[in-house]
Amino acid sequence: MRAALRSDNEVPLARWSSIELAREVVARGICEQISGVTVWRWLSEDAIKPWQYRSWIFPRDPAFTANAGRILDLYSGRWEGELLHPGDYVVCCDEKPSIQARRRTHATLPAAAAIKRGQRVEHEYERRGALCYFAAWDARRARLFDRCDDKDGIIPFDRLVAQFMTVEPYSKARRVFVIVDNGSAHRGQASIKRLQGRYKNLILVHTPVHASCSTKPRSTSRSCNAKSSPPTTSTTSTRSNSSYSRSDAATNRSPPRSNGSSPAKTSSASPSDSTSPPSKPPDHEYVGELPSQST
Repeated sequence: MRAALRSDNEVPLARWSSIELAREVVARGICEQISGVTVWRWLSEDAIKPWQYRSWIFPRDPAFTANAGRILDLYSGRWEGELLHPGDYVVCCDEKPSIQARRRTHATLPAAAAIKRGQRVEHEYERRGALCYFAAWDARRARLFDRCDDKDGIIPFDRLVAQFMTVEPYSKARRVFVIVDNGSAHRGQASIKRLQGRYKNLILVHTPVHASCSTKPRSTSRSCNAKSSPPTTSTTSTRSNSSYSRSDAATNRSPPRSNGSSPAKTSSASPSDSTSPPSKPPDHEYVGELPSQST
């Protein structure tokens, strides 16, 4: 009954609630009395939940195992069967487009201990377009480089690479392995020729097709997307040369596997709002929020 559509039973809506299931069980004479809490507990403890599913992309890259293995070896400190040199670095790069820039209609008020009042953040805001967040994460030394730009592309991505490749220790490192997915700004042999020709100690490593989750910045952005964090603010008057906000690095947590009695929970992502690029804003306070957060 729980997995069946309510339309099959000539009732509105798409799913049954626990209380409705309990009423229907009694109405059908399956049992004399049962509570909605009991139905909920039984369904929660059941290992088989046919009304739930996990979104999945089956690998289509013929070299999936080999390409994924190289990246896993880099994360564990190996390259082509040998241990990495102490002068080698492993940096993962990725981008997160369509992050909304929102301007609060009133400035945020700090907490005031004298009157026992917490921080106050204005609920209403004005949309100021969407930004693209770029991040580079040193996987072995836990160091973050990031920036925001008006849009995604080769030039903004190359600015991110320049942030760490033009400073020590990366500029003088023995080798810098840069892990990227197959996005348009860093795809194929053209990106290898462009970046490795510009930085002689850089080695560009691509993830398999449909395996961008193996880059640590992508895992960080997904973790932030799934959690509601307090709003962060920054003041700037330049869009393309300075960051609007800086995101803290978060530890990626994989979903729990089912052991037969407690299957992994599923979740669904809500689509982000699309906005047109704004004109150059004046000096004021911005609030950076990920697109899946509610207002």
